Amino acid sequence: MSENLLEITGLKQYFPVAGSKNVVKAVDDVSFTIRKGETLGLVGESGCGKTTTGRSILRLIEPTEGKIVYDGQTIFDSQTKQKANMLPFRRKMQIVFQDPYASLDPRMTVGDIVGEALDIHKLCASKKERYEKIISLLQEVGLNSEHANRYPHEFSGGQRQRVGIARALAVDPEFIVCDEPVSALDVSIQAQVVNMFEKLQKDLGLTYLFIAHDLSVVNHISDRIGVMYLGHLVELAESEELVFHSRHPYTRSLISAVPIADPKAARASKRIILEGDVPSPLNPPSGCTFRTRCPYADEQCAKENPKFQEVSQGHFCACHHQDRLEA
Repeated sequence: MSENLLEITGLKQYFPVAGSKNVVKAVDDVSFTIRKGETLGLVGESGCGKTTTGRSILRLIEPTEGKIVYDGQTIFDSQTKQKANMLPFRRKMQIVFQDPYASLDPRMTVGDIVGEALDIHKLCASKKERYEKIISLLQEVGLNSEHANRYPHEFSGGQRQRVGIARALAVDPEFIVCDEPVSALDVSIQAQVVNMFEKLQKDLGLTYLFIAHDLSVVNHISDRIGVMYLGHLVELAESEELVFHSRHPYTRSLISAVPIADPKAARASKRIILEGDVPSPLNPPSGCTFRTRCPYADEQCAKENPKFQEVSQGHFCACHHQDRLEA
């Protein structure tokens, strides 16, 4: 048996533009694997395709091209036109959405929100068993039995996100896409939720794809980190390796922007500020998509898109000039 729970090959997600022949290449030829029991972090600027990648893997959005293999079973393959029935896989693959205010039905009680998946998959033999399971799930995420009869508007953002996590856990999944689960929460609550994710992973043996803007949060929780830019995966490595030995200029810039708690170290650190704005995904630059903001860009970058290749053990990068970056 493979140690990989998930294998993504050549994933593409293109969206047609109304009234035009153009397409938005939200995800463009992304490949990676996620090992059983690990957390793969995915970072990048807004609009770089992180969330679309997560939703495409779960086939909440049907991918344009590519191959997705879950635990040895192909659930999507554009070449062979193979598409698995996703209902059995919904029990194994879940998602925690970014916005705890929009992802919960305001007309349903918290008990019914958490219990909906139990009903769909017929996981409880009686009402008593269903009720006990719901209360157990709420307690697992730091809520109590009194909360089951309340509605989402009666909760804070942090509590709502806990309800969303309880809903994802209801079917005993193996893999969870955490789609920026802490970005809408207060900083004081973020640490609690991240710690809860770590505890749940340890207790239940979960595997995560953890999507976030904040590189410091991702570094804290992830075993490996992937960096996306304008629909492309530009670097992927073990967390510590990526933070201390990054090989892509965009990754270097992201790392330099992470706040440092020590004032002396913060003054000594050199902030790498990128020039210009992110290009439009409707009209991306030729060759390397990062070249319009890269200090190392030359004619080769304009003509040729760099290959995403292994540059050292387990460290992948897509850059023509990675050797020019100072160690």
